[in-house]
Amino acid sequence: MIITRSPLRISLGGGGTDLPSYYREHTGFLVAAAIDRHVHIVINRTILPEMILKYSQTERVTDVGEVQHPLVREAMRLVGTPADGLEIAAMADIPAGTGLGSSGSFCTALLRGLHALRNGNPSAAEIAEQACHIEIDRLKEPVGKQDQFIAAVGGVTCFRFHPDGHVEYWPLRASSDTLRKLEQNLVLYFTGYTRSASEVLREQDTKTKAADQSMIDNLHFIKDLGLKSKDALEGGDLRAFAELMNVHWRSKKKRSGNMSNSRIDEWYDLGLKNGGLGGKLIGAGGGGFLMFYTEDAEQLTDVMTEAGLQQVPFRFDFEGTRIVSGATPSPALRPAIRRAA
Repeated sequence: MIITRSPLRISLGGGGTDLPSYYREHTGFLVAAAIDRHVHIVINRTILPEMILKYSQTERVTDVGEVQHPLVREAMRLVGTPADGLEIAAMADIPAGTGLGSSGSFCTALLRGLHALRNGNPSAAEIAEQACHIEIDRLKEPVGKQDQFIAAVGGVTCFRFHPDGHVEYWPLRASSDTLRKLEQNLVLYFTGYTRSASEVLREQDTKTKAADQSMIDNLHFIKDLGLKSKDALEGGDLRAFAELMNVHWRSKKKRSGNMSNSRIDEWYDLGLKNGGLGGKLIGAGGGGFLMFYTEDAEQLTDVMTEAGLQQVPFRFDFEGTRIVSGATPSPALRPAIRRAA
């Protein structure tokens, strides 16, 4: 039995510029953080002549081509894993459709486990690229490369997406004290709304491919905010970072009428009036989690809880996608990240 896990993520600035429709022409940039809420994959060898797949549904098949879950089917095809005598189960700390990059986390955790089953040990970057290839090239999903890469490498990380598809990444060069305060003062609240990221991102992808100038200008502005967020964090100016969150959210809402709704707008305003210095909706939009930066988390949480939102505490995850049981785990990334910093 092999058990793997991948962290979910929060975007700290520049989100949306990681889609191929943008970075192939203009180069993308963003800052993201992996968090200690995970997607877990369990892979077990059995004596049965079929494959049992368990996620929100259950499948029993005898051939990979019969698998209905697209990520599982294409990951098995890519790695070359036969279906017979295999049991795969997926569990997540946070449900899909909440803006925390669950599909990228699912795919990287699954690939890590399937490779381990064949005694393979690809690097974190190779796992991320394979997950991107599955979602973007094979399944033609209108998604970017952020989720797969931050899940695979972990940490609080800067990413540059080059026109040729190459992804350059490095740890945010912020002090340990700044990272501690950032982790302590960022709070997540679940809105109760879930949605498909593909549905929300498709509009952005279509307009960008059509050279819609308002969309491209918006993404240029978001990329610039990502660079400014990086500078604010590396300079230890967390209040400036918080204000950039507000500017980011106001600009992000202009991309689509489906980005927010009246309830989310009310909760956002409520948060800013009760201790939130900055805030935005995490992910593609339309639902999921509101994230605030606050220096009074207790007061803010009391108010948001009374309004019906559930807080989900978290810490940063510096390990990325890893094997937790059943095979020799890949070396932890934390020492490498510290050396690079």
